Amino acid sequence: MDDQKKTLVIADSITVGELAEALHLPVTALVGELFKNGIVATINQRLDFETAQIMVEELGLEVALERKATDSDTKNKTRQVSDAATSRPPIVAVMGHVDHGKTSLLDSILGQKVVEGEAGGITQHISAYQTEHNDRMLTLLDTPGHEAFAALRQHGATLTDVVIIVVAADDGVKPQTIEAIRFARTANAKMVVAMNKMDKDTANPGMVMGQLAEQGVVPDAQGWGGDVPMVEVSAMTGQGIDSLLETVLLVADLEDLRADEEVPAEGLVIEARVETGRGAVVRLLVEQGTLKTGDFMVAGMTYGKVRTLQNFAGKAIKSAGPSTPVIVTGFKEVPQFGDQFSLVKNERAARQQTAQNRAEKEQQMAVANVTGADMLAMINQEQTTKEFNVIVKADVQGSLTSVVDSLRMIDTGGEIRLRVIASGVGNVSESDIRMAADAGTVIYGFNVELPPAVKRLANRDKVEVQIYNVIYELIDDVRARIEALLAPEIVETEVGKLKIKGVFRTMKEQIIAGGEVTKGKVEPGVLARVVRGGETVAEVEVEKVQRQQQEAKEVFEGEMCGLSLKTVKKLLIEEGDSLEFFTRELVKRTLS
Repeated sequence: MDDQKKTLVIADSITVGELAEALHLPVTALVGELFKNGIVATINQRLDFETAQIMVEELGLEVALERKATDSDTKNKTRQVSDAATSRPPIVAVMGHVDHGKTSLLDSILGQKVVEGEAGGITQHISAYQTEHNDRMLTLLDTPGHEAFAALRQHGATLTDVVIIVVAADDGVKPQTIEAIRFARTANAKMVVAMNKMDKDTANPGMVMGQLAEQGVVPDAQGWGGDVPMVEVSAMTGQGIDSLLETVLLVADLEDLRADEEVPAEGLVIEARVETGRGAVVRLLVEQGTLKTGDFMVAGMTYGKVRTLQNFAGKAIKSAGPSTPVIVTGFKEVPQFGDQFSLVKNERAARQQTAQNRAEKEQQMAVANVTGADMLAMINQEQTTKEFNVIVKADVQGSLTSVVDSLRMIDTGGEIRLRVIASGVGNVSESDIRMAADAGTVIYGFNVELPPAVKRLANRDKVEVQIYNVIYELIDDVRARIEALLAPEIVETEVGKLKIKGVFRTMKEQIIAGGEVTKGKVEPGVLARVVRGGETVAEVEVEKVQRQQQEAKEVFEGEMCGLSLKTVKKLLIEEGDSLEFFTRELVKRTLS
């Protein structure tokens, strides 16, 4: 049997989403199988080669995984610092449950108002800032607070040295708090707990510490014996802010964070968008080296020359060193959120590196597609699946990634196939409308605009465009539309039974008979199965019910009655047959 297995080549590690796509499986099916094996994973969680092999075997697929050959010097490996490396600012991610005050805490630290500009008071993008405390710099990442942004938070954790877990002292540990703790552990980042809202009368730090201890986050407070610092703060009053920053710096000092400055810059894309007149505007986090105006850079499948270089606040700067968030322009296209960027000597080298990256990506896709048709047959996917096609446009690459990942996580039960036929950064365009018109597609925009000319074209071509600025409202709309496509469920409800005592008239489409109700009741309009010797003979409809030659609305158990039964074709009912009465209705289904 082994010689009939199809071979799928994957790298040393692969995300849950990528593996599910390669195997032509719903992401939820793979996530569920992982959960059964004790692995709690999200769509962007990376699996090593061995785990992926085990999952394929557990799913019973006739697929053999093969490890992709890679160079010993992998581009994504952490750079080893040299003896000339100097101390760098810590990168601190602020995480926690929605509404527990992450962004308000940052407001207090930075002295600015961020939350007022966010839709629904929920952080919609990953944002990077820098602040100074005791003549030392800290880089702060505000990670999105809604559960649909799990992918963004995971990226935020992996480029982080210290994670501030914000927990409301009056609300305690919540699901997203637990999720943030898990991401911090996955990234091997140190944790500091900020117990926010200590100004409230209902604040209960003892409860919070107990709940955190249940999650394995044990406070270093007296009597607890743990190693996780916990600081009581209030974003409203400023209580404990200095103490929090001092604690973060102390924790960072224990890690001896160092980086080389006199090397070509490299780091990560943390946000990317298109702005009129500026082109691709990209937020980068420099991890190593120094980035300067005029440098040629490559990120994923695009490249550019640093035309403008700004700090997080939009102020022009000449250079940026390690752990510095910057805003750059000059990329030819919008890079992907999470892409690693690096510098090259000139534009020719940039084009060559970009072409190589694109070729590697296409090769990976080709390898996965070689066995696609075969695997469809192997796992017996139904060919009757309906499709719901969407196009997604978003203001920045990070949001686009998160929206698309969230859509892929919707469990459609296999009956509906949700397809993202196109996605991109920027406003809805005329080309989007033309593509949607051909495919009968709904266009979803997140934090983007629908220009008047494009709106007129959409109305003319009858293309539906939905614009949202809160991600979970967009996801809810998609879920509702998928539910509307689900075939309704047929629900039958038992009403009663009757024993035939006599048959008075049999016609082509009608039978007049009488009998005794032995269970429940009978009423006009119900359906009935004619049962003889334990076998169902036919199905009929009760047109009229009579009791003592008077038309009745219902007749109950123990009573005799006459019935007028409607049939599809001539049917011979015999004395002694049973009628089993029931109702049948179509019930709208919902997604689990």
